[in-house]
Amino acid sequence: MRRIRHRRQISIRRDDHIGDLLGAIFLDFSPARQDSIIDRLSEYLGPRVRIIKAEMSPECADVEVEVQALVEEGARLAAAANDLRIKGARRNALAMFRQALELDPLSRTAALGLGTLLADMEQYDEAIQTLKRARETGASAGTSGAVAEDVELLLTLGRVCMRTERTASAITYLERAFEIDSGNFAVRRLLAELGRKPRPPMRAPAKDQTSSAAPAPPANKQH
Repeated sequence: MRRIRHRRQISIRRDDHIGDLLGAIFLDFSPARQDSIIDRLSEYLGPRVRIIKAEMSPECADVEVEVQALVEEGARLAAAANDLRIKGARRNALAMFRQALELDPLSRTAALGLGTLLADMEQYDEAIQTLKRARETGASAGTSGAVAEDVELLLTLGRVCMRTERTASAITYLERAFEIDSGNFAVRRLLAELGRKPRPPMRAPAKDQTSSAAPAPPANKQH
């Protein structure tokens, strides 16, 4: 089957790549380094992903790409693999998730399912890399174009980082999850285990009705 070209928007965050080769692009993204940054991103994303443009900030690289993929076929295979994972057929699910990513290298569903399965199988290093890719591809984009965050994905990343003694990364992911959903019990419990007590999100101050100025009385008409 012929693969179809699709355009995607992905967000590569600095806090996912602290200490690795890709993370170096955030240290200096001056125009003079643009070609080397594109080369580094292309190497990271793989040969079937073509970069159209990349916008850099100190915290994130927003990258528009074109990918050669069989999206619908990959989605069906990823859904079937998720069913197998839930039923406990790990080996079959593992193979199907990998096939789904062959069909669509930027499938968030396949990356998230595979990363979760690898974490369950205690293959933590590969799990972290796969979950990061799921975070980068995102579930959806908001009106600003920013990729929406997923609390459960951040929670899973936090758990895996805790198990591999990546404490600083675990705190980063869990505090971000807390910012999105401060009532999530699992997030609060893991932060407590790490000795963190995050502050609740700031609420906008309520308007003081008593201090509002009363409307001025209408001016007397001149006769």
